[in-house]
Amino acid sequence: MRLLNQIIGAVVAEEAVEKLDPEAGFFKKGMAAIAGFEGEKMIEEKIDEHTAAKDDSAPTTT
Repeated sequence: MRLLNQIIGAVVAEEAVEKLDPEAGFFKKGMAAIAGFEGEKMIEEKIDEHTAAKDDSAPTTT
């Protein structure tokens, strides 16, 4: 599901640029799409790190 989320991030970022600047060119839209794609990837990595750290610190009962 990671790739789908990254694609959604790219589309949302590109749409946001379109709403903010209707005269935005191909370069601006492309940069927004890349930023959305990479930004979503970073967010997912941070969430994964956080949940892994939370799981590691959970006490085990044996």
